[in-house]
Amino acid sequence: MSRVTDPSVRAEAVRAEAVVDLAAVRHNVDVLRRASPGAELMAVLKADGYGHGAVEVAGAALRAGASWLGVCTLDEAAALRAAGITAPLLSWLHLPGEDFGPAVSSDVDLAVSSREHLAAVLAGARAAGRPARLHLKADTGLSRNGAPAAQWPDLLDAAAKAAADGEAEVVAVWSHLANADTPDHPSLDVQAARLTAAWTAARERGLDPIRHLANSAATMSRPDLHFDLVRPGIAVYGLDPFDRPVAQSPLVPAMTLRARVVLAKRVPAGEGVSYGHAWTTPRETTLALLPVGYADGVTRALNRHGRMKVLLGGALRPVVGRVCMDQVVVDCGDDEVRVGDEAVLFGPGTDGAPTAQDWADELGTIHYEVVTGVHLRRVTRVHTGAGGEEPRW
Repeated sequence: MSRVTDPSVRAEAVRAEAVVDLAAVRHNVDVLRRASPGAELMAVLKADGYGHGAVEVAGAALRAGASWLGVCTLDEAAALRAAGITAPLLSWLHLPGEDFGPAVSSDVDLAVSSREHLAAVLAGARAAGRPARLHLKADTGLSRNGAPAAQWPDLLDAAAKAAADGEAEVVAVWSHLANADTPDHPSLDVQAARLTAAWTAARERGLDPIRHLANSAATMSRPDLHFDLVRPGIAVYGLDPFDRPVAQSPLVPAMTLRARVVLAKRVPAGEGVSYGHAWTTPRETTLALLPVGYADGVTRALNRHGRMKVLLGGALRPVVGRVCMDQVVVDCGDDEVRVGDEAVLFGPGTDGAPTAQDWADELGTIHYEVVTGVHLRRVTRVHTGAGGEEPRW
């Protein structure tokens, strides 16, 4: 029979932690840098570093050999500059009519996909009193952002004029791959050829831009697409772009999501557990309560088939009943469990804990969504590794 004990209450009340291992980030950037020796490396930090902390990850990535950083929004770029990060920095998705003056003033490179977008950036350059640094984006087949082929010559002409007038520097021509996680997909060669044609057209107008196209998957599998700069994102955080098991990947997942047991109790056989009594105790058992739920990013769908598990007390244990807004219940059988014990919801997987890929498989999604879906309003994020804060427990 289990013995349930209650240790002294800790001074710091931390419900749950997302622990980010910056040593893993450095390892991953080194792996990616070695995979692309002929190109510079941009570490992509959008969405607050995929939920890992953009400022902290930026420092780790730069120490490991990254020479560029990439973000989505102007606010994300401004936050990095405010933190004192001076490395080359590209921001690439903007709203119509945004004020680009502060970004130009703080030496942020800006992606441009249309004449209208270019005009707004040039207005910011005039306000800043210095040239804008432009990365002209061509739509080579993703049909998302970027100028289509029919509009490319007009965009190039306007950019070349801005360069001649001293209002801009055309730093790069770039695009984004649609099927890089399938390295032999024929669209990759089509997109590369289209990018090269767009780049050649820029050079014919007297411009001298670099080219960049490769994301994480292409960085690791298609050296012919590295060109001058690679832009790994998810791989920086140790999540394999080919969904390989941890043991088969050279990458190390950086984030661990964990919580402490806040209550443990013996429950007799035949008792319903959680809303709707979707699970009933088949025997007398010990139930452990964890203070995380769908308000923290542990979505209800994770346990719709009753397959969710956590690593608790050195063993994988099932989450039983429905996931609630703030809590989940874990069946510990007759094993000892104590208030304050650590439960790992997902992590690197090297200790037998579930991984972000395991969650993605259960949810029918991708691991990107898992790590960016951790809600940091109540989950405390800390960083370990050189220069990182130590975990709270």
